[in-house]
Amino acid sequence: MSKQSDSDLFRQGLAVRSEVLGADYVKKSLESADEFMMAFQNITTEMCWGYAWTRPGLDKRTRSIVNLAMLTALSKPNELKLHVRGALTNGLSVEEIKEILLHATVYCGIPAGLEAFKAAHEVLKAEGALPAK
Repeated sequence: MSKQSDSDLFRQGLAVRSEVLGADYVKKSLESADEFMMAFQNITTEMCWGYAWTRPGLDKRTRSIVNLAMLTALSKPNELKLHVRGALTNGLSVEEIKEILLHATVYCGIPAGLEAFKAAHEVLKAEGALPAK
């Protein structure tokens, strides 16, 4: 069994990460991590979720907006899918997600925007946020 961090940042991050991404997803990520991957799980949970996401300067909703734009810019559709679910959890509407992706497309380019739209569309349909066609 791989060793999870026992730091305060890890505990705080675990709570936020579970709230935004879903407890089942986070539990599966941690349980499936071997010793090599647990190093990544620890740093992600501590620094991303425990340090960045718990700071008082932005609310979770705003952080989701920023993540969607950054992940579009980076052309990271798999990670974007995860954060579209998180954005829904944090109260963003389908219309807001669409507007964020359109705005990012203008600045990041059509190929990055297309990847983001495809990824978001897949998740929004799976989550029942878009009507079946």
